[in-house]
Amino acid sequence: MLKKILIALAAIIAVFLIVVALQPSEFHVERTATITAPPATVFDQVNDFHKWDAWSPWAKLDPNAKIAFEGPPSGTGTIMTWAGNNQVGEGKMTLTESRPNELVKINVDIVKPMEGSSTSEFAFKPEGDQTAVTWSMSGHQNFIAKAMCLVMNGKKMMSDIMDKGLANMKSVVEGASKT
Repeated sequence: MLKKILIALAAIIAVFLIVVALQPSEFHVERTATITAPPATVFDQVNDFHKWDAWSPWAKLDPNAKIAFEGPPSGTGTIMTWAGNNQVGEGKMTLTESRPNELVKINVDIVKPMEGSSTSEFAFKPEGDQTAVTWSMSGHQNFIAKAMCLVMNGKKMMSDIMDKGLANMKSVVEGASKT
């Protein structure tokens, strides 16, 4: 009986490992929100890392996180590093491309809780008196990251976090325009 249980368990583990191995190594998540403000106003929220605390979905997860800035105050070359609790982790964001009112591209390097790199892009498209903001994230996943994303539905989890960030940004920008 024990032998049958061990064989069944080994078969389940083997199937899981095969399913993980067949998952794509590259990932891409993209979310869009429309904000009632001109592109320049929305662009400024992303292009200046000092403003991220007001809308970033991770900012409230650890109010005691250590944040530091390097390089220019905004735009290409701006760097933000952070170290916080397990929900926030530790890492570095480097703004690698800044096209006013059009695009912000950021390299994100996570050190903890799990090492990895990705690229985030924010595209801004005017739509009348509103701006459509598209936040995309893409990168490469190793075997462990693929397994974790499969088990925890990582793509949905990241989509939910990005939706929250865009909703926060919308509140910040639209709230500021009313005052």
